[in-house]
Amino acid sequence: MLSYWRLHKYPILLVIGSMLFYASFAYDLHRTDYIKLLTLFCGLFFFCYKIIQFEKWNFKFLLVAGILFRLIFFIAEPNLSQDFYRFIWDGELIKNGINPYLHTPNQLMEQSNFSIANADELYAGMGSIHAKHYSNYPPVNQLFFALASILGGGSMLGSIIALRLISILGDLGALYFGRKLLQKLNRPGHMAFWYFLNPLVIIELTGNLHFEGTMLFFFLWALYLFSCNKWWWAAPLYAISIMVKLVPILFLPILLKYLGLKKSATFYVLVGLGCIVLLLPFYSPSFLENYSDTVGLWFSNFEFNAGIYNGIKKIAVHFYEAKPWELIKSYGTVVIKIMAIVILLLTFLRKNQNLQTLITSILLALSLYYFMSSTVHPWYIVFLLGIAILTEYRFPLVWSFAIVLSYQAYSNPDYKENLWLLAFEYILVMGIFIYEMTTKGSKKLYFPKN
Repeated sequence: MLSYWRLHKYPILLVIGSMLFYASFAYDLHRTDYIKLLTLFCGLFFFCYKIIQFEKWNFKFLLVAGILFRLIFFIAEPNLSQDFYRFIWDGELIKNGINPYLHTPNQLMEQSNFSIANADELYAGMGSIHAKHYSNYPPVNQLFFALASILGGGSMLGSIIALRLISILGDLGALYFGRKLLQKLNRPGHMAFWYFLNPLVIIELTGNLHFEGTMLFFFLWALYLFSCNKWWWAAPLYAISIMVKLVPILFLPILLKYLGLKKSATFYVLVGLGCIVLLLPFYSPSFLENYSDTVGLWFSNFEFNAGIYNGIKKIAVHFYEAKPWELIKSYGTVVIKIMAIVILLLTFLRKNQNLQTLITSILLALSLYYFMSSTVHPWYIVFLLGIAILTEYRFPLVWSFAIVLSYQAYSNPDYKENLWLLAFEYILVMGIFIYEMTTKGSKKLYFPKN
């Protein structure tokens, strides 16, 4: 034990320091205190960098450190996002036989005979935006919510702990298949720990209970099966990944060259059938209309931490007297059309028969979507980071740090954003993106000789 301490003294001290910072983050931070939030976040990133630098070949040390950091949050109530109230609300509805896609919380609270565990607390906590809309979380996500409510036994803390355990298991799965894929790609396995030990991942997934890590787990598992030529087994996993957070739908066309025409056609059918099977328990005549309308709001109504959109809005409002509420609706439609073109170009102009090129195409597609999107919550970057560790590109890692600038909006009651901070965030990230796209090493990776 003494010899181990001598060999690993500094990394152990860094882990202890990180645990203290995470404890302060989990139990002694209000999201309106941005200076403290920023200080803790920056400190945790520095600790993360040094721990990986010291112990990058010590798998057990890094694994245990990542688990310990997550366990710090075990009984903490999420403090950066109120979404968990809606997660538990939807889970309680399903547990009581109520379809969360058919009734808004406002509608249900108006019913005199409506009753679920902690209804008043959940309704008040979720906020007015959630309360007036149907659920926008896909079916597999809903099943996780229901499982957490069942395991929680009507207790808020019990449901939070259950959701947290699901999140931790998702991260462990993402680490496992991330390392497997890195081995297949002949890349260093320790790169997976830039995901597993990343403060953004730990804070937003384990801490605030978002499900990007669970989506990533199923997606990486499917990619690994592709690499093993077991694409038929990958289909149900890909469908589950879609039904957790929808994002993988974007990448389906990009798989065309990798699988070939016949295999990809079969794969698309299998994925489609898998999604239908997962949707069936929630289906009703009004389901599709309610769900599509709610999801459509993300393209036409909401904005947060936007990059290109903020620049366009500033110009349109200042020089052309555009109305912001009209601009965002038309902008969302334009983004969808541009992304359709981008996906087609990536599908047919790149050599996606190669696994490394395929993964890079996926990274490109998602990056461009987030650059253009009007809503980029911090936890969205987690999936991008999970893909990036499989490539040579580091701009998503920089973004996982720079995204802390967007948290400044939480310090204001009306979530008013500081556009100077957001401009710095996007100029930094997009600058590195452009640099990496134009260096010789990147060109070699992007257009491999095969």
